[in-house]
Amino acid sequence: MTKKQKKMLTRILGSIALYILGILLPLEEIPLLVLYLAAYFLVGWDVLWCAIRNIFGGQVFDEHFLMAVATIGAFALGDYKEGVAVMLFYQVGELFQSYAVGKSRQSIASLMDIRPDYANIERGGTLEQVDPEEVSVGDVIVVKPGEKIPLDGIIIEGSSSLNTAALTGESAPRDVKPGDEIISGCINLSGLMRVRTSKEFGESTVSKILDLVENSSAKKAKAENFITKFARYYTPAVVFGAVALAVILPFATGISWGDSIRRALIFLVISCPCALVISIPLSFFGGIGGASRQGILVKGGNYLEALAATEMVVFDKTGTLTKGAFQVTETMPQGCTEQQLLELAALAECFSEHPISRSIREAYGGKLDHARVSEVEDYAGFGVSAKVDGRQVLAGNRRLMEREGILCPPVKSMGTVVYLAAGGAYAGYIVISDEVKPDAADAIQKLHSMGVRRNIMLTGDRKDIGEYVAGELGLDEVHAELLPADKVDCVEKLLQQKSARGVLAFVGDGVNDAPVLSRADVGIAMGGLGSDAAIEAADVVLMDDRPSKLSDAIRIAKKTLRIVRQNIVFALGVKLLVLALGAYGMANMWEAVFADVGVAVIAILNASRMLRGVSRET
Repeated sequence: MTKKQKKMLTRILGSIALYILGILLPLEEIPLLVLYLAAYFLVGWDVLWCAIRNIFGGQVFDEHFLMAVATIGAFALGDYKEGVAVMLFYQVGELFQSYAVGKSRQSIASLMDIRPDYANIERGGTLEQVDPEEVSVGDVIVVKPGEKIPLDGIIIEGSSSLNTAALTGESAPRDVKPGDEIISGCINLSGLMRVRTSKEFGESTVSKILDLVENSSAKKAKAENFITKFARYYTPAVVFGAVALAVILPFATGISWGDSIRRALIFLVISCPCALVISIPLSFFGGIGGASRQGILVKGGNYLEALAATEMVVFDKTGTLTKGAFQVTETMPQGCTEQQLLELAALAECFSEHPISRSIREAYGGKLDHARVSEVEDYAGFGVSAKVDGRQVLAGNRRLMEREGILCPPVKSMGTVVYLAAGGAYAGYIVISDEVKPDAADAIQKLHSMGVRRNIMLTGDRKDIGEYVAGELGLDEVHAELLPADKVDCVEKLLQQKSARGVLAFVGDGVNDAPVLSRADVGIAMGGLGSDAAIEAADVVLMDDRPSKLSDAIRIAKKTLRIVRQNIVFALGVKLLVLALGAYGMANMWEAVFADVGVAVIAILNASRMLRGVSRET
């Protein structure tokens, strides 16, 4: 409990004591009024002050104004006990509400407690703790066992295991050694490491993630925007309705003015929409926080709401459904030896960091002399062209060979085929195979069971390879032999095929798929751990490489929307019922306050459920 909450509790207890004295002591009218006013002002002075301040600030129709008018009206009608009791009940509800919201925010803060407090840097032979923002790129920092890694960098000395749970939601440690890249936010579990920093703190992974989560509330869901607009018109309308009720009832029904004013005051108390205004944003806030705990970063409530309506999921293949860990599985040289073919391909691909290029260099295994290579040109979706020892070398797919007029045989092997040509003559081919991720098939099955109507794969690979992978995973469709621009066109066509309220989500690796990620209704980057492009390009980032995380994200989104709908129906239902009862004189001020504060507390507690159990079936 915060200091402010403790002060409020003390005021509530003091007011209750005075209230009980007023009931027990046989006082005359004036002393009794003074005692009840003391109890009233002790517990409610801040409500009155806020109401006065907001009136002068132009914000008249809020909960403080409604509560002030209702309780002052009760005193004016001689209902001292009721005036104090209503303010007490309201403040008790506000205390519970404040506590519930505070606990929710603390839970989210603890989930994202990945910001490092300091960095160890060696100066003059001793370790000195400095603010991570003071460390420059290229400085060497020391990370001891049990400490958070403060900045992204490369290990230059020491081996260890890292706890990445705060980023990925996974408890399994990751082993690292000299030469490995590591990112901020992880916890060093065992060995001492010396790390050369590669980014400033403001550009580090942990900083980007914290900014993403903190700014997620700026992108509101449709339900949040609806509630904001609803409250803007709803509360003034009910205030004018209460005035009309107070004026019309004595003439229409013959009841006393005192009774009609009392009904109008009850009507005012009930009308406050705080149950919706607070609980709906808190539901989305809780959903985003709960997803963060699972290593799922959602950039706003609007994307969480969209995820819940997903009816079509489009996957990139390489690095998303497959591991992207390519290996050379077959070579077929023509007019040269196998080693010469691999050397030719490795030199042509020596400047590329594409997984296929790396696998060719690893298969060659020899030292590459980059001075032998010049005039390198990359053809997106086709391959590369380079001059090796002054001779033009082409390395790419069949379409590249056909474009250059080079005849090559068809290849039926299951894998990515890289054709080689040197000096305008065909030199052979290399087959590189990828492996399907272990949980990919299970991920597709879960999506089907959750109501996703179509699961589709896009790939630049050959049609037979795409169909083989699609059959192995249980996908509904596959579109193969696509260039990057073709993938965008394909998504454009699929967007026209979905229902009006349905959502198309595209899942890619976040590095090469930025155009498609931005075109889909929801762009989801897979394996965002350490990938700046993934965090920046996508609307949702799955921080590890498991496709099954997508079903977790959709389940959290559906649960969030279910809680939002529950709160809307419950709050409006109770309010409309008590409003009707109040208008007919069948509800008193206590019931009115319950319809306001009590409903708000229940709705907030319901919203707080988003912070618990999001990883389980709900």
